[in-house]
Amino acid sequence: MRSSLFPAPCIWVTFLLALLQVALGSPYLPKRAKGPWKGLNTDFPDPSFMKAADGKWYAFGTNGNGKRVQVAVSPDFSHWTLLDIDALPTLGSWETAKDHWAPDVVLRDDGKYAMTYSGESKSDTPHHCVGTAVADKPMGPYVPSNTPLSCRLDQGGSIDSAGFKDKDGSRYVVFKVDGNSVGHGGDCNNGNPPLVSTPIMLQKVKADGVTPIGDAVKILDRNTNDGDGPLVEAPSLLLHNGVYFLFYSTHCFTDSKYDVRWATASSITGPYHKSNVQLLKSGDYGGLISPGGATVCGCGDRMLFHAWCDNSMKQRCMYVADLVLSGTTASIA
Repeated sequence: MRSSLFPAPCIWVTFLLALLQVALGSPYLPKRAKGPWKGLNTDFPDPSFMKAADGKWYAFGTNGNGKRVQVAVSPDFSHWTLLDIDALPTLGSWETAKDHWAPDVVLRDDGKYAMTYSGESKSDTPHHCVGTAVADKPMGPYVPSNTPLSCRLDQGGSIDSAGFKDKDGSRYVVFKVDGNSVGHGGDCNNGNPPLVSTPIMLQKVKADGVTPIGDAVKILDRNTNDGDGPLVEAPSLLLHNGVYFLFYSTHCFTDSKYDVRWATASSITGPYHKSNVQLLKSGDYGGLISPGGATVCGCGDRMLFHAWCDNSMKQRCMYVADLVLSGTTASIA
């Protein structure tokens, strides 16, 4: 009979495994639940991101927390820290100081960082242009150009830009023509007929990431028959296994119907075929509220987006998600 002073071998094994789990972060520890998680519990709308030359991930958000362009950093894409930095401390001559929305940054081949963003036009307030700025470091300061990339003020303005580098090295910027800003009232100012077009445009640019080459082409537009509501916006483009994925949001960002969807094409200029599937919608994953404004990594496996932080709908928090692409389908891991 074994003495009660000496635990049985199985007890010792269990004890040692428990110590190893604590010390080493063993796979026996509980895993994070499936689905998105909150990366920043503060106002950080329209998040875009990129991996910088220093190996860290940087996210950029619409004006908030006293900053014109917000910046956050992460060593692993899971844990994020909001920096006390305004990435765009100065203005271009064409813009007011009021609105700076949906900034997007790409790392150029020359090692510099090129930003596009939406700013309010002095010549036609409250409509917007897509501005550009360049920096030597990912967190800035970004120096703005006095010449916007796109305005289209006669159509409502240009907003929601995002850069893309194709397989042959060619660079593009996708953006939305803000037609609902000159709509006829109702849902997001475009719910009453005649409804106005809100197309997603594709603009080829030079290697600097900001200088247009030729004219932009339309690659997507709202269609009530597709369940789009008054608009499509917030485009993000990537190429995965020969398929171009264009992610976008539909409906109004203040509406519970706001969501994230995708369309696919075999050519960068289209035609793009809408999946008409809601990748993210209100109520998903424990109660997301109006998720949208998503940006997807060119690697095709990760995404940032915003959703209202809580039911007060006063701030939009940044969420992080793992993405799975297969053929022409997308899903959240």
